Amino acid sequence: MKLYLLRHGIAADRDEFDGGDAERPLTSEGRKCIEREAKGMEDLGVAPDRIITSPLKRAKETAKIVAERLHLEDKLVEDDRLAGDFDAECAADIVRENGNAQSLMFVGHEPDFSETIGELVGGASIDLKKGGLARIDLDAESSTRGKLVWLLPPKALMR
Repeated sequence: MKLYLLRHGIAADRDEFDGGDAERPLTSEGRKCIEREAKGMEDLGVAPDRIITSPLKRAKETAKIVAERLHLEDKLVEDDRLAGDFDAECAADIVRENGNAQSLMFVGHEPDFSETIGELVGGASIDLKKGGLARIDLDAESSTRGKLVWLLPPKALMR
């Protein structure tokens, strides 16, 4: 199983946004960057069977941009577990629920994603930047252990 973890793009500043945290959108720069990153994902051949996103606005917007670029709009679903307190066990549960999938993409937030990536690959310290993408190949016998194949910062995806 290939597992992609994508951190949402640049969002409105928490201190300057009038609404609640769940409603903070991507900035125009954040949208442009994710559009360029989605092209990079397409060029890399990233083609998950399903894109599973946090219901928070900035993650949903990120996921939608990627889904449109990869022609996976009908494979985009929300999952509340990606909104907070996401960890390796949550990831494993979602993987098991999507048992027929060969690859999944999760779109979510920090610090959960960096910590979860570290946990899945045996305790590494990871720093996933906004718009960063990680690929983990999960072990066949375990959905809570895997190998970090790559960890790409946004700039690498935009080239």
